[in-house]
Parts: sequence; C-alpha cells; structure tokens
Amino acid sequence: MRKIIDAHIHVDGYNKEEQEALWEGAEAFIGVSSDYPSCFTHLEIAKENPKLRPAFGFHPEQTPPSAKEMTAIKELSKRHADQIVAIGEVGLPYYLKKKQPSLDMTPYIETLKEFIQLAEELEKPIILHAIYEDAELACELLKDKNVNAHFHWFKGSSETLREMIRRNYFISVTPDCLYEKEIQTLIEEYPLEFMMVETDGPWRFKGPFEGKITHPSMIHSSIEKIASIKRIRISDVYKALFDNTRRFYKLKGLK
Repeated sequence: MRKIIDAHIHVDGYNKEEQEALWEGAEAFIGVSSDYPSCFTHLEIAKENPKLRPAFGFHPEQTPPSAKEMTAIKELSKRHADQIVAIGEVGLPYYLKKKQPSLDMTPYIETLKEFIQLAEELEKPIILHAIYEDAELACELLKDKNVNAHFHWFKGSSETLREMIRRNYFISVTPDCLYEKEIQTLIEEYPLEFMMVETDGPWRFKGPFEGKITHPSMIHSSIEKIASIKRIRISDVYKALFDNTRRFYKLKGLK
C-alpha cells in the first residue's frame, strides 16, 4: 500500500502549473489557509479538484487579523462547514517572537482562543503552528476543550510531548526527518498511531531535496525513514499513516 495523504500543505502558495503537478502525488491534501483570501482561494481550488480538503484559519507568523477579517473567516467557516475539514493553520508566532523579543503576545493568544472556540463550535479539529514553549501554551489553551489537535511540524520538550500523547493529539512529520536529528528523535518517541506526514509545501527542504520544488512525492522518503527508525514494516507504516489521517480529518470517499 503506497497511498499517501499530505496532511499539511499551502496549495495556494503554488502557481497554477505547479498545482497541476501536485494532484497525482497523493490521494488527498489538507489545504491549510493563511488568511481570509487564502481561505477563499482554497475553497475555489477545491471546487476544481476534490482531492483538496480545505482548512480555514490565519497563520500566526504575521500581524493578527483585524476584527473585520476574523469575523469574515468565522462566517466563511460556518457557511462552508460541510466543505472544510478543520480550522487551520492557526497558532502562536514562535519565529516572529524570536525576531521581536518584546512582541506583545496578548492579541495572538486571544486570536488562538477564538479559533479554538470556533473549532469546538463547528466540531472540527484544529491545525496548530505551535512549537517549543508555544506548544505548552497551546496545550493549556486547549485544556477542557472538546477539540482534537494536530500539531504540524512539531518540535518541543519531552514534558509537552508526553502531555500531547496523553491527550491523543496528533503530530505530522515533514521531509526534514531525513536529515534533522531532533525530528528523528521525535519519531522514535511519538506513537505511530498519533502520527501523520506532510510537506508544508511550498516550503523548501534541504539535504536530498535541496533546490527542488516541494512535492508530495517527497513523503515516500519520509515514510521510509519513519519505518526505519521505528523498525516497523514499511507497508504497515503506509497503512497506519493513511488511516490515521483519513480518520482524524473524517475524509469521505477514501479507503
């Protein structure tokens, strides 16, 4: 079984020709959005290609959404609740904060709280950009909420990792698992039953992928690495990752 699902990709970050080259690479794509126009674009692309399963959100590594844009995203999410599979990509601005240590986190935290509430209201999972200490804060904000979480491209402390496992939260692994020791250690420690794979395209990777346009075909190398690290038969890893993603996002029409 070599069927794959790209659990986190910014399809709207590719030009039209590049998008056409994506579709044969996976059975489905979780298309995460970065702002209101991005939400709308993913919705339009999904009309043309049903392999794209949209998620609506606002990427946290930028100025927080205005009240007007937040309202627009919420209204669009509610109006198209049957067509979206999640709220995302949302979270906290780890990299922006590194550049601006005095950054006021209050509006970012309030924005994330609103998205968590929206996910709970719509009974959708949430896709989080939250790493290291931000992951710990995200877990605290999710406490007592009836929301399942997908921490994409996760990095964090052993304590946070254990708490995420305890809550049955999911992570996803990118192609950097081929050359990043930190990610390889994460793969070793995190249960396969709570794992997915992604590209985060069009973000580009190093190592064997240097200079290449990010494509879902790279996921096959990730799966080979996961199987090697976990010492599990590769066909079983393919099946587990596919089934995990299909069930987590309630992807209809996939078997």
